[in-house]
Amino acid sequence: MKSKISGLYAVTPDIADTSELLVKVEAALAGGASLLQYRNKIASAALRLVQARALLMLCREHAVPFIINDHLDLALALDADGLHLGGEDGSLAEARARLGPDKILGASCYNQLDSALNAARIGASYIAFGSFFPSSVKPGAVPAPLTLLREARPRLSLPVVAIGGITLDNAPQLIAAGADGVAVVSALFAAPDIRAAAKQFSELFAKH
Repeated sequence: MKSKISGLYAVTPDIADTSELLVKVEAALAGGASLLQYRNKIASAALRLVQARALLMLCREHAVPFIINDHLDLALALDADGLHLGGEDGSLAEARARLGPDKILGASCYNQLDSALNAARIGASYIAFGSFFPSSVKPGAVPAPLTLLREARPRLSLPVVAIGGITLDNAPQLIAAGADGVAVVSALFAAPDIRAAAKQFSELFAKH
């Protein structure tokens, strides 16, 4: 199992058709995605369980960590590799206590370095900053400046993941500024060839 938080961090789009979702994720994993986060804001609890269980098996086959967005109970029920929490998605301290010390715990800190430093103290495994670019997934997201990555790098010992409107064209500047990973939804899963897009994103990190 790869546990290093780096490279292409694939985040699932809202897809109700589980078969379609699995085909897309399989392509992303085959192309080199190093982590997968299951995020579905429109699914019922029953559908989330079905999809998350299937995705967990897929990630196991590829030896890629499987992270659940928001839903601590679902992560615990499936023994997922970790959980990612946004600023209003629950207590990081409670999540760490219930997950135990060995699971991955990610924290969205938007454009706030102080929040990131606090999350690190509480027990986060990695920090996500963004949105660095306009995002179709979160059109109202708080913008984060590129300088945040350069400022955070010497002050955080945790891996830093950049998120928000990331494409193959703009990802290199985030990596150059200090991002360990890039979390991508649309530029990956809406690509004409998902596997090829995943490979191209992954190759950006090989150059650094």
